[in-house]
Amino acid sequence: MTNFFSKLFLSVINNRRYLYWLLQIMGWSGYVFFIMLGALLWDKIDTIHILYTLFAAILGLLLSMAMRECFLMVWDMSPTKRVLFTLLSMNIAAGLWALWKFYEFYRLYYIKEIENVIAEYIYWYSYSFFILLSWTGLYYGIRFYQEMQAEREKNLRIATTAHQSQLKMLRYQLNPHFLFNTLNAISTLILENKGNIANDMVSALSRFLRYSLDNDPMQKVNLAQEVEAMKLYLDIEKIRFEERLQLEFKLSEQAASAKIPSMLLQPLIENAIKYAIAMSETGGTIRLEAGVVDGNLVLELSDDGEGIELEEGQIVGSNGVGLTNTRERLQELYGDNHTCTFSNLEPHGLKVSISIPYEKEDA
Repeated sequence: MTNFFSKLFLSVINNRRYLYWLLQIMGWSGYVFFIMLGALLWDKIDTIHILYTLFAAILGLLLSMAMRECFLMVWDMSPTKRVLFTLLSMNIAAGLWALWKFYEFYRLYYIKEIENVIAEYIYWYSYSFFILLSWTGLYYGIRFYQEMQAEREKNLRIATTAHQSQLKMLRYQLNPHFLFNTLNAISTLILENKGNIANDMVSALSRFLRYSLDNDPMQKVNLAQEVEAMKLYLDIEKIRFEERLQLEFKLSEQAASAKIPSMLLQPLIENAIKYAIAMSETGGTIRLEAGVVDGNLVLELSDDGEGIELEEGQIVGSNGVGLTNTRERLQELYGDNHTCTFSNLEPHGLKVSISIPYEKEDA
């Protein structure tokens, strides 16, 4: 039952028409309540006064509806014109409302002699104008608030769309980059009359690309799934390098279920192969270690190549597609809540360390 009323309340609040009528009924009911309360305190309440107050509230409701129609017509005008037409609408409505109440009050109570009609009417007018001014202030306040909320939601949607487009662009940028390198390797194998190996590489490439294209770039995957995807990619490279490429994966149980951006590791592994394994006659080993430290997922990808020139944990003059893409994706997703640094190993090798907030995969 509580859930039903909660949903009903939210549906009313989020629907402008329902909200308008809810506030109208509450406002004019409040007007009747306070008039009746005043009459009760002064011991002047009777059937005539009750009927008079109800009709006055109904007339006030109708006049406020007419004012609202005028406000809607002048909403898109310049501020000066809007203010002038708003004041004109309020004055006309207050004048008509005060005239009716003034006339009916004295008629119903058989008051025939009035010392100063103008002064008496001004009193009724001032009172009526103040109520309609309050109504107008609430109307414009709520309307401006709704417009601000709508503009804010629009800006949020635009920002979200731009953010998603940027991430998708960065994610899909990897495919042609990786594909170019792999096709170049296949072409080399064909030129070297290694057709069988080239055919095996095409089959492995097909499996990896199927996974890459089927995977939603906006979704995160658990680290164990990402590692399996990287093994599809490494199957391609193993065909090229055979025993020259050795792999070691060491994931803690907690880290294996952590969520990371899909295809985050591929450009880093590709760089390790390009600059460490391919540059060495004897090949080398690529190691991936992952653990959770102080609420952060820490990924360490290392190789035993020659290392590289570094400055404050960053590669000097590095503008490669893979590394640039990785840094930009991490920045888009995590802002300042991540680190991505590089360090040379002893006696030789390079280690890439990434720290991102730990997010556990939902059960």
